[in-house]
Amino acid sequence: MINFAQKYSYFMKNIILILTIVGLLSCKEEQQLDIRMQDDVAFLASDDLMGRETGTAGEIKAAQYIAKRFEDLGLSPKGSAAGFTQTFSFSPKKDPHSDPEFKDGSAKSDTRVEGEMITGTNVIGYWDNKAPTTVVIGAHYDHLGMGGEGSLYREGEAIHNGADDNASGVAVMLQLAKDLQAPQYTGNNYLFIGFSGEEMGLLGSNYFTKNPTIDLSKVNYMINMDMVGRLNNEKALAVHGLGTSPIWNQTVFAANDVFTLAEHQSGVGPSDHTSFYLNDIPVLHFFTGQHDDYHKPGDDAEKLNYEGMQAIKTYIQAIIKELDDNGKIKFTKTKDESAAVPSFKVGLGVVPDYLYSGPGMRIDGVSEGKAAQNADLKKGDIVIKMGDSLVTDMMSYMRVLSTFDQGDTTTVIVKRDGAEIEKQVQFVKD
Repeated sequence: MINFAQKYSYFMKNIILILTIVGLLSCKEEQQLDIRMQDDVAFLASDDLMGRETGTAGEIKAAQYIAKRFEDLGLSPKGSAAGFTQTFSFSPKKDPHSDPEFKDGSAKSDTRVEGEMITGTNVIGYWDNKAPTTVVIGAHYDHLGMGGEGSLYREGEAIHNGADDNASGVAVMLQLAKDLQAPQYTGNNYLFIGFSGEEMGLLGSNYFTKNPTIDLSKVNYMINMDMVGRLNNEKALAVHGLGTSPIWNQTVFAANDVFTLAEHQSGVGPSDHTSFYLNDIPVLHFFTGQHDDYHKPGDDAEKLNYEGMQAIKTYIQAIIKELDDNGKIKFTKTKDESAAVPSFKVGLGVVPDYLYSGPGMRIDGVSEGKAAQNADLKKGDIVIKMGDSLVTDMMSYMRVLSTFDQGDTTTVIVKRDGAEIEKQVQFVKD
């Protein structure tokens, strides 16, 4: 006869075995997710697609790939007519931030460049839960092609693969399209959109909101992912649009147990969520920050943090789950943070760290041959004073910078490794 101690030992061994198997299965699932994301990014950011510039053969290949992924995931087509795609034609702009002039006249601009019309292609898939409201989840898939306007590369033409910008967002979107089909996410329908023309001025999202393939009045909220592939060691994640619904702050922070969040209230910003905010739809936009490869040929697939992308996907799922039974959430207007940005006659020649939330302005990159490099300012320096003015945050930095003219010289004080260092800076045109 087996005594109690033997039974207990046998029981515990089985429990440990079961937990081990569950852990191995979970680990295997995470590895498969990682591999799937890597596969998606590897295709979209391959040299074969030549940088996915809007209207090119490479972008069309990318659109076909995303449409096939939507189909394989069981989504219904929700583009124009009966397909997954929604095409739009437009004239290229001198100013990519002005309203595009679409062929159907839905928006007009006086900055049109004479020449051949370009055709962009949105890719749209739908998961129907028969719910009264729909959540839009989007990521742009176009990039800069061989460079040109928008590129920060100064050594001639080269393929700009755009792995982080924005194959990373598309890869996360595709995993969400799979995972949100689970029964705990039935409170909304889900519309997944790969936007074209973002780099030319949010053209695809602009066109979609003017020519929607669902009833926009039934859209609950929109989630946008643009450059989510470079999560750093601090796990810093910027979340924009927190002011566009009263429920966002509570929900976003309740769902978070991983990230150091950089909070931004405005619904207006340089990505596709803006088009939805301007149609009175609550938005959230996720972003892991700029880096030295931004808009350069070096933005390649092997540099992405795929575990970080998976963590962001899980976080977004948690937010959606938290709101699953809330019904349609309330929209609120926000102050346009970009409208308060002053104009500049000069530049310091740095990339600010948009994820930094401490006092001052932390430098995330230094441009070649500009004022900051000439003054020996470095990545990681925190600007705390320029001339007689304190720099307490990004806005105060921009306000101070706007007071200088070309050729001016001033003292800049930075914090570096805990010490305050004084440098002399001469401003030049950025």
